[in-house]
Amino acid sequence: MDVTELNKLSQLFQEYLSSTGVTDNYIKYILTGSWLIFTLTACWLANLITKKYIATLIKKVIQKTKSKYDDLLLDRNVFDRLANLVPAIIIYSMIGVIFEAFPETNIVEHLHKLLSSIIVFIILWTFLALLGVVHDIYNTFSYAKERPIKGMIQIVQIASSFLTVIVIISILFDINISKILTGLGATAAILLLVFKDTILGFVASIQLSANKMVATGDWITMSTYKADGTVIDISLNTVKVQNWDQTITTIPTYKMVDDSFINWKGMEQSGGRRIKRSINIDMQTVKFCSAEMIERFKKIRLLKDYIAEKEQELVNHNNKTEGQSASESLANGRRLTNLGVFRRYLQEYLREHPMTLNNMTFMVRQLQSTEKGQPIEIYAFSKDQEWTNYEAIQADIFDHILAVINEFDLKVYQLPSGADFNPTNYRNNSL
Repeated sequence: MDVTELNKLSQLFQEYLSSTGVTDNYIKYILTGSWLIFTLTACWLANLITKKYIATLIKKVIQKTKSKYDDLLLDRNVFDRLANLVPAIIIYSMIGVIFEAFPETNIVEHLHKLLSSIIVFIILWTFLALLGVVHDIYNTFSYAKERPIKGMIQIVQIASSFLTVIVIISILFDINISKILTGLGATAAILLLVFKDTILGFVASIQLSANKMVATGDWITMSTYKADGTVIDISLNTVKVQNWDQTITTIPTYKMVDDSFINWKGMEQSGGRRIKRSINIDMQTVKFCSAEMIERFKKIRLLKDYIAEKEQELVNHNNKTEGQSASESLANGRRLTNLGVFRRYLQEYLREHPMTLNNMTFMVRQLQSTEKGQPIEIYAFSKDQEWTNYEAIQADIFDHILAVINEFDLKVYQLPSGADFNPTNYRNNSL
């Protein structure tokens, strides 16, 4: 039934009311009230049919399909939002009929503007839900973590919302859109200032995605913001990092490009996690190995072959170059040192350790001597990258090192404490 037929029906109803003796003033209000009740009833029925029956039928059809993508339309309530257009369009169509008895007023024009704005808003509301569906579908692909598009989706959302506001203003105030845009051009500097972070965030999000600098799930460290944990969200304006103490650090997206940060993704993909820690040896305990020490070292399984090989090598070298003088002084010729044997022991111990990787960089090395002793650094990679397990493996290794170091007549350097200067302890140590 179109508007012309409704107007004819309204005219017939008006003639009937006149024939019953109802005055013209009352006829206007009766007609208006009757059409208003009819319109609201039609809207209620249309909304009921659309949401309860048509939308339910669509949901059942979608749930039976094998594809998971169409299920996202239901999760985002796309059809429920779209269904709101039906009553809005019905009311828009009926406004002229409802207030036909009041042609002297501008209420029809004003209500048409208002309803047009509502229809435009519903379209925007539905479009935003569709953008959410696009984002959800994109996130189902494997490369989504490396190239997130949340920032781009938010830019489209902001742009579409901005354009919708312009259209609604144009409708409500009868202003040409070109004039609105011209007016906005005059305030461009203010808009740039207001949306500075948004613009910078948009550019930064493109750089982060294109260069694969960071993705959701990456472990990053950014000391400037005291962030050390897993990235849980990358949006247009912010990057959220859940720290290991379960706190959340929020970092402006553009700062991820302006400032430096560490992404541990490479370490995680390598299959190992680096152990890089040193222990300081008291340099006063470093010495040449005596015959008794060498015999003792031969009983250590990890050193047995090394000592035998090294002994023969040193004997051959000293006989060839030093002759008899090698036995006259420890300074003559080459000799084993307890520190060198200890380093070799650590190499063999780590090589045999079940939780270290031998196919990655692996060494036990001396660092520059300091006033705190001679540092011996362990540089290896743990098979287990999980933090607690990694720390346990590292602690076990150094527990063993601290316990076994006395076997090589070496001592760990330790700064003296107050107890070391206690006269009682001094006398006991002297005895």
